[in-house]
Amino acid sequence: MRLAASSGRCEITRRELGQAALGALLSVSTRQDARSASSAVPGPEDVSRWLTDFPALGQTVNGQPLAYLDSAATTQRPRAVLAALLDYYQHDNANPGPTLHALARRAYERYEGARRTLAAFINAADSDEVVWVRGTTEGINLVASAWARPRLRPGDELLLTVAEHASNLLPWRLVAEQTGATVRYVDVDDEGRVRLDDLDRKLSERTRLVSFSHVSNVAGYINPAAEICGRARRAGARVLIDAAQSAPHVPLDVQSLGCDFLAFSSHKMLGPMGIGVLWGRRELLDEMSPYQSGSNMAHAVDVASQEFEHAARKFGAGTPNVSGPVGLAAAVQYLRSQNRSAIERHEAELTRYALEQLTDIPGLRLLGPRSAVQRVPVFSFVLAGHSPAEILQHLDARGIAIRAGDLAALPLLKRFGVTAAARASCYLYSQTAELDRLAAALRELTHSHGKEST
Repeated sequence: MRLAASSGRCEITRRELGQAALGALLSVSTRQDARSASSAVPGPEDVSRWLTDFPALGQTVNGQPLAYLDSAATTQRPRAVLAALLDYYQHDNANPGPTLHALARRAYERYEGARRTLAAFINAADSDEVVWVRGTTEGINLVASAWARPRLRPGDELLLTVAEHASNLLPWRLVAEQTGATVRYVDVDDEGRVRLDDLDRKLSERTRLVSFSHVSNVAGYINPAAEICGRARRAGARVLIDAAQSAPHVPLDVQSLGCDFLAFSSHKMLGPMGIGVLWGRRELLDEMSPYQSGSNMAHAVDVASQEFEHAARKFGAGTPNVSGPVGLAAAVQYLRSQNRSAIERHEAELTRYALEQLTDIPGLRLLGPRSAVQRVPVFSFVLAGHSPAEILQHLDARGIAIRAGDLAALPLLKRFGVTAAARASCYLYSQTAELDRLAAALRELTHSHGKEST
């Protein structure tokens, strides 16, 4: 439908109106960013604006304003991402194709435009190195199945760290069982930092791949990824980086890091669930066999022949999830529209403040570095006399959302001497006032335990 001005000289479609509104959402943030770019420390107006960009954060839970401190599990979505998803489904929804009808062409351009946006986000040399996957877990499984399984032999070694998430541990254990290879583990220090001396001891001519998390989902520490990659490559090993926890917080440059594969998830960096990125070096992707087969990843499919697509497109079997990349690209554009240095300063302040508050609570033991240096705002802890499940229930009753359990990182928790922990985690929309509420509720819990003990 076209809406015409009364003069008859101006026409605009509803789709164009929707896209103009979406552009306005991003451009307002850009103008606000420009006004605050010279600020040394993000002011209350910056944090307040970030907060109001996320409609889910305006709700109450159990009669209390929501304090969402579970962003390491999944982040909330800004209005710009929600608007991009709605705009796609309202105007461009079709099975994509570059030479088909208008909607199909528009869907194709948005799908491939998102691939280019994500390639730029990680400084990939070629957008054909960006494989769409459901998330970090599928990205790692793809490499384990399509790269590692055909190449591993008995006696070969895969080198992980004891700090890995289950999604970067179990795929390698299974592929090792299938091929006769061995999985070895690099130790961490008492605060969860990867021990480079142990890495050097365990690297050998038998090491085929080193796979590690850029940022620990338990300890919050930013591992020296480029250094680890350099040591592994000098030993002749390939390297995969699990960037699920770093992509939201740390600038990624795959060319500078020196890795061979890197995977991350949309939902941990403001985008939709069910979509993520596996980046791989073009020459490695071209060498790998298909992970799944079907339409789109092959053409001219006959009873005895087919023509496979190239590089990343070889791994896109079936009808694609177009809205996922559209939403993820909108999340990247939202982050680009903000004052990134202000976000980094805000997160550094949240990290410093949370460490200060948590380490002052009697009976609380922090799992991870006590220093805010080389750290993201992820805080795992145990509290004497209270199980993590009890802590979670106590906080949830007060409108405070955290995570608790083995955090899909049982080997690291065991390294810390526990089998379960509570975890609070922040993002750009988090506030120190929410950390005050967290600390007050934990102190309340310790005081109630003290009264019961007397």
